[in-house]
Amino acid sequence: MMDLDFSQVNWDEVNKSTIDTLNMLGASGFFTLLLGLPLGVVLFLTSRSSHAILQTVYAILSVIVNILRSVPFIILIVALIPLTRLLVGTSIGVIGTIPPLVIGAAPFFARLVETSLREVDRGVIEAAQSMGASTSQIIFRVLLREALPGLVAALTITIVTLVSYTAMSGMIGGGGLGALAINYGYYRYNLPVMIVAVALMVVIVQVLQMVGDRLVRHYTRK
Repeated sequence: MMDLDFSQVNWDEVNKSTIDTLNMLGASGFFTLLLGLPLGVVLFLTSRSSHAILQTVYAILSVIVNILRSVPFIILIVALIPLTRLLVGTSIGVIGTIPPLVIGAAPFFARLVETSLREVDRGVIEAAQSMGASTSQIIFRVLLREALPGLVAALTITIVTLVSYTAMSGMIGGGGLGALAINYGYYRYNLPVMIVAVALMVVIVQVLQMVGDRLVRHYTRK
């Protein structure tokens, strides 16, 4: 049995990698919310419309979302290297990982947003319409408020998924715990480093899920 000597673990490197992972999660989660929420609302609104142009818009957006969701992230991040360099000037490290993370996660989150909005009681929407509410008022005062628990759950699922995406980004020069596990744990056969990196990612996922579940319970009407 292999002897696990954790004294060989460079804890300064572990701390740096953990901070890098949290930075990637924070930045990519913010931009995923910023892009994915409006996209999900547009998908929901256009899917309900009987107007031919809006139906065409929905069909086009739906195809784009499905394509981006279908491409494995490890392939997507390689395919986006030219775009990533154009946007942030590099395709490696923490900064170079954020654009692919957002492009990979935003369509996934948008589809979850669309699903959450579909679960809003149509009677509530029709009541708002009958009182003369505008489209923007229905979106912000009815749809998003009524769907808030589902939206929080969707965001939690998306951010947890981003944790695995950050780990995969380590295969092609991304930073964080994924890069630590691959560069030190796998390539240098340092099993203790691999165990520490995986354990920290598990802890991050558990904390995110616990916070998300608590927020969902808080916003769910009893």
